[in-house]
This record gives sequence, C-alpha cells and structure tokens, in this order.
Amino acid sequence: MALEQSLAQFAEKETSEAFSLQNSKLLKVELSAATVQAKLGSMVAHQGDVKFEHAGSGGMSRFVKKAMTGEGTDLMKVSGSGEVFLAHMAQDVQILRLEGEAITANGANVLAFEDGIDWDIKRVEGASGMLGGGLYNMHLQGTGYVAIMSDGPPMLIQIAGEQTYADPQAAITWSAGVSTSVKADVNMKTLIGKGSGETMQIAFSGQGWALIQPSEGQVAATGGGAGGIGKFLSG
Repeated sequence: MALEQSLAQFAEKETSEAFSLQNSKLLKVELSAATVQAKLGSMVAHQGDVKFEHAGSGGMSRFVKKAMTGEGTDLMKVSGSGEVFLAHMAQDVQILRLEGEAITANGANVLAFEDGIDWDIKRVEGASGMLGGGLYNMHLQGTGYVAIMSDGPPMLIQIAGEQTYADPQAAITWSAGVSTSVKADVNMKTLIGKGSGETMQIAFSGQGWALIQPSEGQVAATGGGAGGIGKFLSG
C-alpha cells in the first residue's frame, strides 16, 4: 500500500482531449479522437489496438524539398483505437491548438500533429547561398492539435512592430502574421574564426508571436537515430 501511494504521483492522467500532457515531457494522444503523424521513433508506450506506419513525405514535391533542404522530420502515422504516449530525448512538450490557422516551426521541434493539419517546407526570406543553409522550416496549417518540443521551458515573445532577432536554432515556432528574414554579420574576424559565434540570426517583424527555447538546439534534426518502432519502420 505504501508503495502504491508513493507511485500515485506518476499515475496516468485521464482526459477526453485528443492531445494532453502527462507531465511536461510526455504527450498522450487519444486515438479514438484523432489520427496523428508523429516524429519517427517517438512512441514510448501505447495501450489498445494501435497501428504504426511510415508516413512518408506526403507527395513528390515535399519529398524533393525535404531531400534538398534536410528540413522536416521523419514521420510515422499512428492510428487505431487506443492511447499512445510520445516523447523525445526528455524534451519539454508544448501543445498548440490551430483553428484554421498557420504556424511555422523548426522541423526538428515538431513532435506530432493531427491529420487535420497540412504541412510543407518553406525557406526563410533572404536565406540563400552559403548563409542560407539550413534556414528552412515546416509550415503547418489547418485545424487540430500540434505538439512542439523545446529544450527547456520556452519564452513567448510578442512581435508588434519592433524588430526582434533570434538564433535560428532557438526560435522553435512562430505565428502566421510574422515575417522573417536573415540577418548575417560576416566580417574578417568571422572568416578567420574569431567572430562572436552569432553570425546568423532570424529577424522577425510584423504582428504576432514567436516561441523561443532556452537552447540553441539539443533536438536532433533527423530521425536517423530512431530506435524501437521508429527504427523498424525506417528500415
């Protein structure tokens, strides 16, 4: 009895929502209410009749973009009639609800989203040539839940006229009303390896918000190291 009481703090949280948090790092998905696409290899447990399939890239256009840019994340389609628990590298999980809205996110920080959400890969304005490498992001739009990961508790910055700058790896998602461009600070010190380490930044302007993680990116950008179900599906 004493053992059960001590473990009670970790008990599964029951909810009718399609997406809910069991704690800050563990997402619960009710599949009776949703079919989802999730980061390959992110399943840590499931209950009921759950089916896992490799989601692919969702069309030749996105396949080519993903192959050329390295952006996006390897996805698996999760369906059935049960519950699935998702997590990745003990990252914090943030749940966003879109109602016909759009956001842009660093693909490495996308944990899962419902089938009502469409996605594509878009380039940050001004990101081209040597300095533009890697500045591609996932554009998610539609109605449904999106789960975003952050390396630690994120900070919400309101964008309202005043230009805001962020490290490309720290900016994990931002709203559709925000415009982005690249600010590059390249000089002779940068070229000889004595720069500040902040050569490239994303500049935000317009009206909206940006979510910034307190890290320059622990999350791996690809699913190449996926284990378990992810490794089986990718093989």
